[in-house]
Order: sequence, then C-alpha cells, then structure tokens
Amino acid sequence: MAHDPELIPVIVGVGQINDRPVDPQAGLDSFGLMAAALRAADADAGGGWLTDIDSLAVVDQISFRKLNPIAPSLAEALGASPGHVEQTPMASGDSPILLLNEAANRIGAGEIKIAAIVGGEALRTAAQRAAQEQGTAVSAQNASRAASTRKAPNFRQRYGLTAPVDVYPLYENAGRAAYGQSLAEGQRESAEIWSRFSEVADGNEGAWIHKPASVDTIETPTADNRPIAFPYTKLMVANSSVNQGAGFIVTSLGEARRRGVAEDRIIYVGNGAAAHECDDPLGRDRYDRSPSMDVSILRTLDLNDVTVADIDLVELYSCFPCVPKMARRTLDWPIEKPATVFGGLTFGGGPIGNYMSHAVVSMVQRLRGGPRLGLLFANGGFATHNHTIILGSEPIVAAQFPRPFDYQAEADAHRGDAPPTIETYTGPAAIETYTVLYERGGTVKHGVIVARTTDGARTLAKVPAEDSDTIALLIDGQVEPVGMTGEIIAAANGDQIWCRQN
Repeated sequence: MAHDPELIPVIVGVGQINDRPVDPQAGLDSFGLMAAALRAADADAGGGWLTDIDSLAVVDQISFRKLNPIAPSLAEALGASPGHVEQTPMASGDSPILLLNEAANRIGAGEIKIAAIVGGEALRTAAQRAAQEQGTAVSAQNASRAASTRKAPNFRQRYGLTAPVDVYPLYENAGRAAYGQSLAEGQRESAEIWSRFSEVADGNEGAWIHKPASVDTIETPTADNRPIAFPYTKLMVANSSVNQGAGFIVTSLGEARRRGVAEDRIIYVGNGAAAHECDDPLGRDRYDRSPSMDVSILRTLDLNDVTVADIDLVELYSCFPCVPKMARRTLDWPIEKPATVFGGLTFGGGPIGNYMSHAVVSMVQRLRGGPRLGLLFANGGFATHNHTIILGSEPIVAAQFPRPFDYQAEADAHRGDAPPTIETYTGPAAIETYTVLYERGGTVKHGVIVARTTDGARTLAKVPAEDSDTIALLIDGQVEPVGMTGEIIAAANGDQIWCRQN
C-alpha cells in the first residue's frame, strides 16, 4: 500500500433505505431512493461531505427510465459540482464494485479526494403505479423480465431463454452433474445456503425480508414457493419486487483524518480484479464453471496478499444458487459459513444492478464491529461479468493504487474453445445442460435442452409439455439427464424437438 495517506482509499460513510409506502403514489422513485441513501451515508460519515464530492457515480436504474440520466440531476439535488459524473451504461450486478474500484484508483492517482457511489431501484412502486393506471396487475418481476427479453437474440427467445431466470438453471444443472451430486443433493445445498441467507437478512436492518426460511421450506415446491425454472423455486431466485437504495462515500485516509472520522469507522479498500465471459450464454465454453469468475476471485486474493484463511466475511453474489455455488468452490468456502453479509438477493432484496451497494454497506458495518477482512464478489449479466474486491478494518499492506483491475487476458487463457452454435439441426445429440420452464400457475411450459451434436456443435431443442415422460426424466432425479443421448427432430412449426432414446 502507498504510504502517503492522501493516496490511500477508504470508505467513511454508508447508507441504505427501504421504502414501503402504503400509497405507491407517495413512494420514492429511484432518484429519491438514491438521494436518501447518499444523505444517510453523509450522516454516517459525520456530515458535510456531499457538497465537496469530486466524483459522483450512479448505477443504472430501470424502474423509472424517464429519469435517466440521473447522475447530473442527482448532483444538483445534493448541492454538489463534481468534476467527474457518470452513470453505468446498464444495470449489471457487478456495477457497484466496478465503480468502487475505479474510485479507489482515482484517489490513489491523486485525481480526486472524495467520491460518492450510489444506486436505487423502485420496481415495486413502479409496478404498483402501473397497475393503478392500467387497472391490471403488473409485477416487478415481469418488468425486469421485459427489460431482459428485449435484448435476447431470436434463437434463444424461440426456445424461451430470454431472462436471467431462464438461463441460470443451465449453469445449475451442469454444475450439479459436474460435482457428482444427485438432484436431491444439489437442491439441498442450494436450500442450505439460502436458509443461512434468510437468517442473515433477518438480523440485518437494511434487508427487505425479515422472516427466516428453513431448508425444507426453500427446497420444497408449494403454492407459495412455486417452481420458476427447473430446478429453482420462487425462494431460490432474486426478489426484484423491492424499493431499495444504497450508497457509500470513498475518500483518502488523509481527508478522512482531517475531517475527524474516527479510526474505528474507517474501512480500507483493497485491490480488485475483473474478468468476463461471452455476453451470449450460448457462446460459453462450458456451463459448470467460469474461468473469469475463478480469475476474478483468485487474482484478488493474490493482489492483496491474503489467503482464504485470512477472510472473515464474504458476499458471494446470489441472484441464483449456481453463482455462490461456483464461487464458494473457487474459494473453498465452507457451506456452514454464511456466504452473505446483507442477506442475498432473495431475502436481502434484489434491486437489479445495485445489490452490491447494499453488500458494501453491510460489509462496512460488519467490519467496523471487529472482523478484519471481507471479500465482495459481484456478478452480472448471465453469469457473465465478474468483479471482486477486498475491504479491511485495518490497512491492507499489499494494496497499491492506482492498479489495473482488468484480468481478461488471464481469464481467456484459462478458457477452452467455445463450440459453434448452429440454429438448424436434426439427428443424434447429447444433453449438455437443460431446464424446464413453468407457467405462473406451476404447470410446465416446456423443457429446454442445450445439446451437443455428433460433431461437437451446440444447438437448442424443446421438450413439449405434453411429452410428460421426457419432462419427468428431466425433473424427477431418478437419472442424471446431463450427458444423456437422444434425437433432435424438426417440428412442423420449425422448432427443434429433443426426443429421448427408447
């Protein structure tokens, strides 16, 4: 770490807010949530910081699109005139950690002294207002799905792989097979992780849901825990029906001391590392692990000269169970230890791209209470964007600023070649991974097979809902479908249909 206190980045203020209006018309929009969160962070830091910020970075929001770009008007509302103002180009789960790493580098380079980072989503209020105006029910989840669907290529759309909730099960099922787990074992692991999330959320004032859920409650499909996309139930997926904002203030150690921030409230920022997978899920080399995730996490440990044994707390991004499952295997993080400080995206709340701002807030609060080191792993897209960083209650000696955080070349070197994707195929094929999509009422919509052809190419196929025998094969856990061979045939409507071998 640089010895000049003016170049050592630290977090001095954190703030978050949950808004639960009785009347949605009286609720805060995303702008209001961001302003409230930063004012809370300012108060947490002792006050008087916001008017002096040199940098304001905002996580993109989708709740109230007409407010974009928010950053300039937010700066004005805060009475600030920062030289650097930005809003991320999309609402991606890694955005808060990316912005934190960038702010730390700017402070370490002497370019700025004080940075504010914030995000907020009011999807619950936006959906309720839309329902009032239209006279029909509009859910926050549907609004989030619509935003994702517009970006999906036609081939994936045709087979139902449009939103993250449709795609992440592909990683889950491939991972379970690679780990050598039965379906029951895989589901039990997910439910154990998620049950601990619910307990953390219950003890966190900033979380959205304060109701611990047992392992059995999470893994058992019921009317209140309907199947979403196999093998995920409602209690295993991110909860976007929230109104949440969170932000934090980053400055130099020298500035923090000049302004009288107590030493035990100063949290040091370590170095981070980022790497990405292909934006198209069909362009990945594999589904059971992520080389870019591995590099992001392990390189971050290396840059800060720490080992897993040194880490007291972690936040492993948790939009769907497959992500913390992969991450905890990279870290060798035991299932008995919570993988969150905030509560996870189901129980803590899933405000689209800004979840990790809440994780930063909670990590800072926990580190102020005694633990020494915390690791924050963020993920965005379709298990695509990975960014990890370390925070500490004590100086992180090996950290240096500014320091590049792009480790894409290293990740690419660890990645195998992705197979070509072909959109028209008939003939023998093997299941690489799969899912089954459900209607809101819990009935099967159809199955989706990611298949490998005899020459190694990748393609998609459906299993119609009426093919109950094959659907049962995919979901009953009697045999492992991954690796199973079958036949792809062409339907009259042009769909590719996967048929099991007799």
